[in-house]
Amino acid sequence: MRIRKALLITPDRCIACRSCQVACKEWNGLTAEPAENTGSFENPVALGPNSYNRIRFIEKAAQDKLEWHFLSERCVHCGDAACVKVCPSGALHYTAFDTVAVDKSKCVGCHYCISACPFELPRYDATGKIAKCHLCSDRITNGLEPACAKSCPTDAIRYGDRDALIAEARREGKTPYGEADLGGMGVVYALSRDPGLYGLPAKPTIHPAITLWRDILRPLGWLGFWGGLGFTFLHYVTFGPKKLHMPEKTIREEDQKGGE
Repeated sequence: MRIRKALLITPDRCIACRSCQVACKEWNGLTAEPAENTGSFENPVALGPNSYNRIRFIEKAAQDKLEWHFLSERCVHCGDAACVKVCPSGALHYTAFDTVAVDKSKCVGCHYCISACPFELPRYDATGKIAKCHLCSDRITNGLEPACAKSCPTDAIRYGDRDALIAEARREGKTPYGEADLGGMGVVYALSRDPGLYGLPAKPTIHPAITLWRDILRPLGWLGFWGGLGFTFLHYVTFGPKKLHMPEKTIREEDQKGGE
């Protein structure tokens, strides 16, 4: 039985050093993105084709003082991923570790994954190909932990056996966000506050239309296609090709014209 791996992210431990961002860029060969001062220390201000993860800064006023909360934002590697469901080319697929990896050579740039993702996390690069966190699939397949977890100085990002990490979060008095949602997320957040504080949906779900398309309409479409093709072949084998029968009078007229 394969033991599922995951990241456990504990926002209370994060000091916003952003070493995870730097390590991610360094390992994946991602370049820096132009930025400007928007009145916050948050940088970059959003995920992008060269930013697979980022630290979100949440500023809250509480009792005449300012509170900062930090969240490592990236693809959460759903066990039942909407992006994989709608991907028509197989560019998004599961690995042996149940993470969602990317094969850019297969990406057709349809953007279906963006509209399907409950967190709106996938991004596209300048070539029109999808770009997102792949949980360092090239590292974990070789027995190494993801670069972000390796570089985190406070263990705000931990990598290991998913069940063991969730149990550890509970022992610390935290609520594992994403434990059972979306087939169980491969990036679980150990929260001590409401998910809404971090901009996380209380109950992330896949839109019913996506399930309808993937599980019902799409299989029916293929069934209709192959069924029609099979019926055509069966008709050809049984009755043969359709023959054209011209009226006798018409045939004689054509012969006369040919004789003239």
